[in-house]
Amino acid sequence: MYLILSTFLMVGGHLCYSQGFEQITMHKAFGSTRFEYTKDTVTFSVSPKEVLQIMSEDPLAYEEFWKAKSNYSVAGVMGFTGAALIAFPLATAIAGGDPEWVFAAGSVALIIGSTHFSKVFNRHAQSAVNTFNKRHSAFRPHTEYFFTGLGARLTIKF
Repeated sequence: MYLILSTFLMVGGHLCYSQGFEQITMHKAFGSTRFEYTKDTVTFSVSPKEVLQIMSEDPLAYEEFWKAKSNYSVAGVMGFTGAALIAFPLATAIAGGDPEWVFAAGSVALIIGSTHFSKVFNRHAQSAVNTFNKRHSAFRPHTEYFFTGLGARLTIKF
């Protein structure tokens, strides 16, 4: 009888605490940022565009991530343009021609400018993720069940 009751409590407790959990995790690496979205017990890797769609139901997080996404777009365009402009003088120099080093200097300025926008993106994105997680992470105590010989023990950690 006690075994049936404890099994019922164990399964019921886990079902109650496993529903409705959402969390976004931001992982920063050199030159890139990766997002993971956890819903209930499943984790997905998502793009910044998908993060914006996920945050659409939370107005504060959505507005903050919208700012981050616009900085992300500007940084991407500036970085790509800078890389393309630096390729032309280098290719000309390798081919033996007279390269235009003004393009190379301008491209370096674009690449340096894109790093500023990347930093602003990371700051706004982290703020939006923290706001989203604060509102969507419920208080969840951790339960542990131990069965020994003739007895059982239930531990709830807060």
